[in-house]
Order: sequence, then structure tokens, then C-alpha cells
Amino acid sequence: MRPLTVLVGLLLLFRLPFLDHPIQGDDVNYLAAAQHAQIDPLHPHHARYVFLGQWVDMRGHPHPPLNAWILGALLALNGDIQEIPFHAAYVVFSMIAAAAMWSLARRFSVRPLWASLLFLATPAFVVSGNSLEADVPFLAFWTAAIALWVRAVDGRSTALLLGAVTGLALASLAAYQAIAAIPILAFYTWQRARGWRPAWAALSAPAVTIGAFQLWEWLGSGLLPASVLAGYFRTYGLQALGNKVSSAAALGAHLAWVVSPLLLVIAFRAAGRWRLALALIASAAALAVDPHPLFWVSLGLGVLMLVSLVRRQAPDELFLAAWVLVFFAAALALFFAGSARYLLPLAAPVAILAANRCDRRWLAAGLVLHVGLGLALSAVNFSHWDGYRRFVRSLGGEFGARRVWINGEWFRYYGESEGGLALERGQAVRPGEMVLSSRLAFPVPFTTGGGFRTTLAERVIQPSLPFRLLGVEARSAWSTASLGLRPFDLGTAPVDVVRAEIVLEREPALSWLPMNAPEASAQIVSGVHELEAASWRWTSGRAVILLKSPPAAAPLRVEFHIPASSPARRVSMSVDGRVVATGDYAPGTHTLSSPPEKPAGASTTVVITVDKTFQVGGDHRALGVVLSALGFR
Repeated sequence: MRPLTVLVGLLLLFRLPFLDHPIQGDDVNYLAAAQHAQIDPLHPHHARYVFLGQWVDMRGHPHPPLNAWILGALLALNGDIQEIPFHAAYVVFSMIAAAAMWSLARRFSVRPLWASLLFLATPAFVVSGNSLEADVPFLAFWTAAIALWVRAVDGRSTALLLGAVTGLALASLAAYQAIAAIPILAFYTWQRARGWRPAWAALSAPAVTIGAFQLWEWLGSGLLPASVLAGYFRTYGLQALGNKVSSAAALGAHLAWVVSPLLLVIAFRAAGRWRLALALIASAAALAVDPHPLFWVSLGLGVLMLVSLVRRQAPDELFLAAWVLVFFAAALALFFAGSARYLLPLAAPVAILAANRCDRRWLAAGLVLHVGLGLALSAVNFSHWDGYRRFVRSLGGEFGARRVWINGEWFRYYGESEGGLALERGQAVRPGEMVLSSRLAFPVPFTTGGGFRTTLAERVIQPSLPFRLLGVEARSAWSTASLGLRPFDLGTAPVDVVRAEIVLEREPALSWLPMNAPEASAQIVSGVHELEAASWRWTSGRAVILLKSPPAAAPLRVEFHIPASSPARRVSMSVDGRVVATGDYAPGTHTLSSPPEKPAGASTTVVITVDKTFQVGGDHRALGVVLSALGFR
């Protein structure tokens, strides 16, 4: 019991200080599914929510619904979403992962306690265990399933095999990457019990579970989650070659920090000349991408570890090496964001291999360094997300006094909890309304409906420790390789600047409005996209624009271009709700004019409509015609 007491003590050191951790990252999406589970418990992924300004269907989420069911059950028991009870409940999954790792370490390691401690100190495990995302529940069931499988095959135990199948089924309902367990466990079965038929039959558990989930959703809604997910991959270009290459580079760098790089150098120093040469080539290539030592040294060490595993070894170490190589290959094929938490399922074999190959002095040094790093990264992560929570709560009665729009995924949960609404792409924000925005978040374009923005409140979020997982100046791939490729970053710059802005009313300044005029963004109400090539903007199917009324009657003109790719052929123009001109056009550049108009008020609302819109790959906007200018002239 003494080793287990040590493991539990270390685990509580990582979890108890952060029980009040703010809702972070993708937590908000899983919580949306948990809320939907209160009315449709069998289909929590039928939830819909706004993501990056667009409504999305959670049936296309890259994780099956187990985590949504867990959160839904906690919500039903607790009656509301609260940080401390929810995080306390999720400590159970960390405990399951620790117990499963202890079982594997006793089977494969000459130093099982050291191997288990290294596993728990993996920075991605330390930080991710403080979230409500699916990663740690998946890790718990994945590790438990493999531990039970190993014991079952070694002892030809049908009871343990059934336990392993249960673990595989739960892991498959938590994450699609559970499918990688099939070749890993098949290799161990071939090594140890190739004639035991029940084990070979049980290998189908991940595929059967994922297939059953797909069939269940198809019978319930007529849609396959896999097809919806594939549609989002195409829409957002998630599996584009550039994303895959960035993800692979980031995952290679993350691999060096599964256990301390200090231990990797010692454990895999006898790599052989050609393996060392490959690692040096990878480091040299990394220099061309990002010369920061944190990236190119990490990538070199990650490649060194991978190529060192491709050699003749004893059967037990050969299985561990196969586990690492197979899952890493699956990660390269399946993932597109390059996040550190994606490699948690191979942390167990890496920790065992490092513990077997390093003496206790080096293990102690590596463990101390990793424990310190994990706690530091967790503290920085807490400070970052707590900045959003404090900022939203500091606005107090503003949510009751006016409509509030949330332009940013990072603080959406707290903004929506106070009554705010997620901003949709092209949303018209009216005078008197407020917008919460972030310098770090991917901004959603919107219009101010003829008004202008003024800052009501602003907060600089700047953790005191010099580590960065996300940040406006950080080049870290901790959460996504789109922000950089380093496993984490070093620095003291602010991680984000959040702002609350109120839209105030302003009369339109121009009667003739070129799309590149500085006043254009204030006079566009809705249906006109961002400025392109410094001269023009796409419209959607219906564009609404405010103009200053002319001093005397004048024709209303709109100058536009119909590309050959656009199906739009009819363009209409309305003034204050009255159609004043319509024309049918072929692709090309055109001008539509009306008879002279003299609006009654000081400002005029002009609406441009087109009969058809279209979309292009990787662009989710509805596109009509290219607008250059319009107005009274």
C-alpha cells in the first residue's frame, strides 16, 4: 500500500489546488451537450451551438458522447454547473488512470513506482486533469483496458478479458482514437497467446462500439456522425496538408516532454549512428521553421526517441515500443491540431521505458523537474482562464442593462452564464449594445449598424510565471499548432487583452460609399463581408447599408462585379423598404442605377439583394456579388 499512497499523494498535489479551475477551452462545448442531455439523454450530441460565428451540429464533434453523458449526469445530480463539484468528480478519472498505470508498471517495469510517478508527472496529464474535456476520461479507460488485457492474456482469464472489453468500449465512446488499441493489443496477443481465440474475438470491441454509435445516431436522426464530422473537416479545411504537417511537427516536439528530456537523453542515448543522424536532420529542418531552441531541440529529441524504438528488443520492451510507434502513427493520421494532450495515451509505455533505462538518481532529478514544470504550467493555465472569469463578473449589471454579444470562444461560458449571446458572423450590433472581445480569440466579423464602438472596460491578462500555453505573442502548440509549434513557450508578455465595447449611435457620414472608405465599416449594417484587396467586399444574399441622404434628388447607383463562379444573375436595390431598381446580368462588371431619389430623412437604408449565393471550399460565407461602391451620385 505504501507505493499507492505515494501515487495518490502526488495526484492530489496536482488536483486539489485547482478544484476551482475556471471553465476552459472546449469545456463549454461538452457542457452544451450536457445541458441538452437533460431533455434528450439518449442523444446529447444533438446539441447545436455557435462556433466561430457559425451554428454547428455536435453530431459532427470529434468525440463520441461519453463525456457529455458524464457531465450530464453531474449536472442532473448537482442541479447547476459549478467548478469545484465537477472538477472533484473528475479526479476519479485521474485515479483510475493512476491505478491502471500501477498495474502496467508492476508488469513491465523493474522500477514500477518510478514509472508510475513519471506517468503522473507528464505535464499534459497534470494540466489536462484540471479540465472537463474528454481527454482524461478517455485516458483512464484506455489505460485500464490495456492493463486488464495484459493480465487477461497472461493468465488466459475470461473475466479479466470481459473487463478489458468494457474498458475498450468506454474508451471508444470517449474518443475515436481508441481504434488504435486494436493493432496494439493484437501485437501483444500475437506475442503471448496467439492461439487464444477469445482474445482475437474481443479485439473487435472498439470497432463494434464506434459502429454501434454511428448506427444509433443514424436510426435516431438519419445522419451519421462520421459524415457530419467529415463535412466540417471540408468546411474548415482541418485536414489540409499544411495543418497536417504543422500537427506532425508539434506532436514530435510534444513527444520530448512526455517524460523529462533529461531522461530521454539518458534512456535513448544508445541510438546508433543512423538514428542519431535522423534526429539531427529533424533538428536542422526545425531550425528553418522556428529557430527557438525549445522547438528544435524538442523535435530532435522526439525523433530520437521514435527511431530508437525501431530495433531488436526483449519481448516486453518490444510491445512497449510498438505501443508508442503505433499510437504516434495514428496521431499523425487522425489529428490536425497538434495538441500536447493528444499524446497522453502513449505516456504509460514511455514512462516505463524511461524508468527501466535510467538509474534512480537521474529518475529523481527528472521527476522533480517535471513535477515543478507541471505545477507551473497548471498555475499559468489557471491564471489565464481565471482572467476571463474575473473580467466577465466585473461587468456586473451591464448584462441586465443591455444586450451583450460575445466575440470569442475563450470566455463564452461565463458570458453566456450572465445572459450574453454568442456573436454570429456578420451580426449587426445595434447602438446601445455591448460586445466582449479578445485579442487572442479568433475574431468574428460583425457590423455596428451605423454606430461606432467605445471601450467600457479592458483587462490585461498576464500570469506572473514565465511560461505560456496560449498567448497573443506565444508560439505554443500546447492547444493548437495554428498558434506556433513549440511544446510550450517562455516569456512574460500578456496572454490576452479582453475588452467590453459599447456601440454608440452615429449618423452616416457619406452619401457615396466606396467599400474601402474608412467610414464603410460604420455604415454597413449587415450582409457585407470583410474588405479584400483593399478595394472591394463580397455581399451575401442581402446587404443592408446606411447612407447619408443627398441634399437634392439624385440617382442611387451600385457598382459591382459578378465573377464567373457566382450563380447570381438578378440584383435588386431598395431604398427605405421600397424597390427602386432591378436588373439581370451576366458575369462581368456592372452598374445598377435608379431614377433620382430624395429620401425624407437625414439617413437612408439601402438594401442590395441577389437571387443566388454560393460557397467555396474552406470558406463558410454565403457569397453573392463583389461590391465596389454604392450611393447617391
